[in-house]
Amino acid sequence: MPKVNDVADIVDILGVGYGPSNLGLAIALQERNVGVAADDRITSVFVEKQPEFRWHPGMLLPGATMQISFLKDLATQRNTRSEYTFIEYLSQQERLTHFINLQTFFPSRVEFHDYLTWAADKVDADVLYGYTATEIAWKGDYFEVVVASADGAWRTLRARNIVLAGGLSPTLPLGVLPTDRVFHNHRILDHLAALPEPQHGKFVVVGAGQSAAEVVSHLHQRYPDAEVHGVFGKYGYSPADDSPYANRVFDPEAVEDFYSSSPRLREQLIAYHRSTNYSAVDLALIEELYSREYGERVAGKRRLFVHGASELSTPLEADRGVEVSVLHRPTGRRERLICDAVVYATGFRPLDLHAILGGLADDCVFRPDGTPEVERDYRLRTNHMVKGGIYLQGGTEHSHGLTSSLLSNIAVRSGELVESVVTRSMRHAVLTN
Repeated sequence: MPKVNDVADIVDILGVGYGPSNLGLAIALQERNVGVAADDRITSVFVEKQPEFRWHPGMLLPGATMQISFLKDLATQRNTRSEYTFIEYLSQQERLTHFINLQTFFPSRVEFHDYLTWAADKVDADVLYGYTATEIAWKGDYFEVVVASADGAWRTLRARNIVLAGGLSPTLPLGVLPTDRVFHNHRILDHLAALPEPQHGKFVVVGAGQSAAEVVSHLHQRYPDAEVHGVFGKYGYSPADDSPYANRVFDPEAVEDFYSSSPRLREQLIAYHRSTNYSAVDLALIEELYSREYGERVAGKRRLFVHGASELSTPLEADRGVEVSVLHRPTGRRERLICDAVVYATGFRPLDLHAILGGLADDCVFRPDGTPEVERDYRLRTNHMVKGGIYLQGGTEHSHGLTSSLLSNIAVRSGELVESVVTRSMRHAVLTN
């Protein structure tokens, strides 16, 4: 049960969203408060719209692995002695020796989700599950946040600082409307479970990144009699650049380099290293898919089709299925398909700050392109009237680099956020005494 303080109490940090980023923050807060006098502890509360801790459960495809090292967990890079490392999790599950025998840095996504859930159960954090922040206002000395549950219950919380970690929202191409047969891949397992038995024996997957390739692979295995068509604008799946030097772009030190760079250089660095994270696929998966496709060519019975340099028409519901056409752009050739489902692995967009902040957004500073001005400590720049900190966990790729929405830097960033709140609190105490 949550231990959220009474409405009259003011906490130091209110975290909006309780995914991996704010879970990492909760751990950093707990470890910072150990051995600290009660009056000097940083107090916190978190609100999360889901009924329990979850991390993209609809994307936990069998066999899918993490794309980052297990050492980039919730704590190791900040505190190697933490009780919340992936190594400690393995030890508690009595699987450490068995994991060592795997000789890999990359656990399965299912196992890493279990690790995150273990950490969420273990940490002593006040979390209001099933609640969404609906209003945020600055009241002169604190933020007042109204949170509401799905059944209409609501309450008011107060905090000196806000940490926004609302996660990413799935995006579909312009004109594409979600239906039971047309959907984004972020809940692929849920949608497939609700899908009737295939009537047409065909699936289409749009996208050229890791998630798209994983969905193609999964559908090809799950429906052994169905055709699976991958469609994307590139000529073929491109391998992700996970070489050691390229991976330095995810180092904690790279955040400092990126933040101190000019806007033009930041754009160049993002462009140089997009292949580490965007529209890129693990080479092993590319080779596996190509091997399957080639084997089918040899056998003379094709089920796997990869349509490069192509685009898909807007889906139309038809005959208990979906009608689409695949345009091969170099030749202009079109192929009409009536399929059982169209899956869009077309990425995500960051948290809409204007939507969550409401009128408070008018007190924040935004660039001409609409992106927020962010301090090095991940704090939104605000006018002089707002004394409290509004921190962002995500949505800072333009200012802090590629790690903004990834797991790579959670441990270090969490420590930096805690240090910022402590330092600002101490400065405020000095000024007011």
